[in-house]
Amino acid sequence: MDTGWFKSSRSAAAEANCVEVRLTHTVVRVRDTKNRGAGVLSVTPSTWSSLVEGVKSS
Repeated sequence: MDTGWFKSSRSAAAEANCVEVRLTHTVVRVRDTKNRGAGVLSVTPSTWSSLVEGVKSS
């Protein structure tokens, strides 16, 4: 599985704070949509799942 980069469903077209995510079996990568050269955050799929669940429950 490799989803390629996709924009967060929570990001709006006019929004200044957008992120893109790329999911694979071994790593989840997150980057700033408007500054892709600024670097990439890489986490394990289990860490990503925990983050997403934590955000959903808050």
